[in-house]
Amino acid sequence: MIYLTRIDGRPITVNNDEIETVETSFDSTITFVSGRKIVVKESSEIITEKVIAFRRSCLVPTK
Repeated sequence: MIYLTRIDGRPITVNNDEIETVETSFDSTITFVSGRKIVVKESSEIITEKVIAFRRSCLVPTK
């Protein structure tokens, strides 16, 4: 799960496994595999970085 910000400033937690595409013009539109779309403040680059960081954190063994 990654933490993003809706266009109105409210935080939202997104299941990164459900993201199909991210399109950025001024804001970013995330399209999910279900077809649902949301608009967030973060750029596609930031979203990609957050997804990579989350997936890396899943691979780190816990003690």
